[in-house]
Amino acid sequence: MEDVSSQLKLENQICFPLYAVSRLVIQQYKPLLDELNVTYPQYLVLLVLWEREKVSVKDISEKLLLETNTLTPLLKRMESNGLIHRNRSKTDERVVIISLTPEGKDLQAQAKDIPKALINNLDCFSIEKDEILVLKKILDGILEKTKNS
Repeated sequence: MEDVSSQLKLENQICFPLYAVSRLVIQQYKPLLDELNVTYPQYLVLLVLWEREKVSVKDISEKLLLETNTLTPLLKRMESNGLIHRNRSKTDERVVIISLTPEGKDLQAQAKDIPKALINNLDCFSIEKDEILVLKKILDGILEKTKNS
């Protein structure tokens, strides 16, 4: 039987490399997103909105796996920065619909090269593009399984 102290070593945890790599990747996004004057979580919201014109807060929350109490202040900042509109649904007052402003729509053209730039930035870690795609496929599979459970 493995001793408890071995189980609790940082190097034996799956959570730490996931956390650390996530932070490193987000750091690579930062200079790219600074040019758009948005944070990484705001960029994620924009990605959702660039796919669909109008989205409820609940749908954004589900898509990004964020609690609404985390998302609401983020959306308020985006609204005050002129990127989105927040409006109550005409059919159900409890539902808040998020839509892009013209400024938010314009950011899409400015952001179009971010995915390619990020892949290029990851070259500094000596990671091959194929390795990134394999990792993404594995992570997508994990996320899909959590949605279905």
